[in-house]
Amino acid sequence: MNIELFLKHWGIRENPFKAEEARSDDVYERIMEGAIAHPDFEKIYGSPAHSGTSVVFGEKGSGKTAIRLMIENKLRKHNQDNPDEAVWVVLYDDLNPILDRLQHHSRKKKDEMVEIRLADHMDAILSLITTRLTDFLTGDDLDIPSARKQRARLRRMDRQQRVDLALLAALYDQPRSGDPVTRWNKVISALRVGRKISLRFLFSMGLAFACLGLLISLLLVVMSDNALALGLLASASGVISIAALVKWFAEALRIRRLQRQVDKETRVIEWLPGELTRKLGHLSAADLRPLPLPVPDSQDSRFNLFARLHAILSEIGFKKTVVLVDRVDEPSLVNGDPERMRKIVWPLLNNKFLQQEGMGLKLLLPIELGHLLKKEDAEFYQKARLDKQNMIERLTWSGSSLYDICTQRLLGCVETESPVKKLTDLFDEGVTAAELSEALGQMMHPRDAFKFLYRVVQEHCQGSPDEGPRWTIPKLALDHVRKQEAQRMHDFHAGYGPG
Repeated sequence: MNIELFLKHWGIRENPFKAEEARSDDVYERIMEGAIAHPDFEKIYGSPAHSGTSVVFGEKGSGKTAIRLMIENKLRKHNQDNPDEAVWVVLYDDLNPILDRLQHHSRKKKDEMVEIRLADHMDAILSLITTRLTDFLTGDDLDIPSARKQRARLRRMDRQQRVDLALLAALYDQPRSGDPVTRWNKVISALRVGRKISLRFLFSMGLAFACLGLLISLLLVVMSDNALALGLLASASGVISIAALVKWFAEALRIRRLQRQVDKETRVIEWLPGELTRKLGHLSAADLRPLPLPVPDSQDSRFNLFARLHAILSEIGFKKTVVLVDRVDEPSLVNGDPERMRKIVWPLLNNKFLQQEGMGLKLLLPIELGHLLKKEDAEFYQKARLDKQNMIERLTWSGSSLYDICTQRLLGCVETESPVKKLTDLFDEGVTAAELSEALGQMMHPRDAFKFLYRVVQEHCQGSPDEGPRWTIPKLALDHVRKQEAQRMHDFHAGYGPG
């Protein structure tokens, strides 16, 4: 008997236990609204009004990504219900582009890991927020309620905040597609900031007066009767030309020097040739002088930029920002190496960064980092202050919790007329909920619990003929697969086999 026939008999439209990855789990997406959460979920989630930092360690399959998806879902619903007390969500789970840019910037070999700094992480997060905010400013609604009204509020901010947003866009806007020049022009136009006299106009004026002076000088040769007047005009044109060109050269040199400093310091941001110079050239010296620029030996500039960005987000109803850090073991350059993961994550464990006003980080980290954390010295713990970060040392699940989750998934896949009301309905009468809970408890994590039940159904179907099929799963099949899966789990944790 095949599995499809077994499921059809029970009125189950799809296999509840086939998914192994939360991001591509249709069943979880469907039942997420009322899904059973991990017992520590409320501690990890906090509250939208006081969304602090949480540091969570868990093994593969323990539900870290499912927790992240649930946090996203709850915050999305909160934002719909509370548009003036919303939370700006930043998904920081794809580190491949950041590591690639660091490698390119430092000119390391393809397989060589580059040291990542807290400043690099801050630049990357600033870029993620700023790019989406610029998308919104230039016309993308981003599912924000009353988007047109909120966009108008951005454009009506006081001048300093508009200058702040223009600077952030100049430094950190990294659109995936489109012409960056056109996009930047939209930003400048929407915010109504920029030089009253552009550098291009200053240069053109200098050249124009130089040409005028040359023309008048040629006229002096022909029209000697008006030599005095023409001489004065030529001199005036020359002075104006020299003044304009000197001013242009000084500004161009200052901006070029500033561009080199920013480009050297912001290692995870990429611009097209001349793009950053052009953008900085649109902002006047008076506007740029008091702004915190990410240049070498400027330790607090990013914290200042975060504060300004939070103030801008508050103008459109986003009072808090939550950064979700996940999948740090997946970048191709890391490939699950604990030491490389440590190089990525440890710079983030900085108390000043983690406790920023208005921002909360949710770090969902592999258990291997939890083991490495225990080897750190007192100085590291003093700097990270993990006692203040809502730390979960290990995501663990009881057999009863896993039984409830599996039952919920099953009921999320049954047709309306299905007789199935609980997980034990699929088994012989001799199989109790307590026995299933005990077996699932041995699997330890949701992913392994789903694998276990998938194999139980598979084992039963393979042993049941199409003619005269047996519709309930006997205890023998359950015990047989339980023994095999327990051995697989033992081999995996001992390092003898795959998970």
